[in-house]
Amino acid sequence: MQNSPLEVRRAFGLLFVGVAISVGTASILSEMAFEHKDPLYYYVIIWFGSFAITFGGIFSKFRHILGSIRGRMKNSVKWTPAVKAINGLCWAAPFAAIGIFPPLYQYLILLGIGLGNTSTYTFMKKFSGLTNHEQIIVGAISLVAIPIAVFIDTSFVSNQTVAVIVSRFMIAAAYGAGGIYALVTKK
Repeated sequence: MQNSPLEVRRAFGLLFVGVAISVGTASILSEMAFEHKDPLYYYVIIWFGSFAITFGGIFSKFRHILGSIRGRMKNSVKWTPAVKAINGLCWAAPFAAIGIFPPLYQYLILLGIGLGNTSTYTFMKKFSGLTNHEQIIVGAISLVAIPIAVFIDTSFVSNQTVAVIVSRFMIAAAYGAGGIYALVTKK
């Protein structure tokens, strides 16, 4: 049985809000671990735990949303190989570039999320006839956040930790805004 577009939008709203909660929580906890000079493996536990707990809670309470998420993602299966490759590059290239430019990782993460969500929105609209406004909201906020993050990074030269934390909160805000939009919209 195919879910209604509103059910799918709500499912993605929960997914995006879950990402926002996970990233926000992990950002705060990892900063606390950094301040206490905790061992590196704490960061893995914090990030994995934040996502596992958040999504464990969401998916245990709303099991039905997995089918809706999977169904919407299957729309890209019909795209041509070239379109799939472009979309994949928009998502993966900025993240892969982190290995080449590690000092720029907070900007590259924002770029990957921004380009990935924007390209997926554009291709879903053009080739699948779907307008997932929550996705363009996440993409646009992430792209707009890049110059803000650069400004903060160059303004607080003595403390790059501030720039990293702000970038993470911008990611959380982008997903939170997209998720809230998807949950409150009536169409």
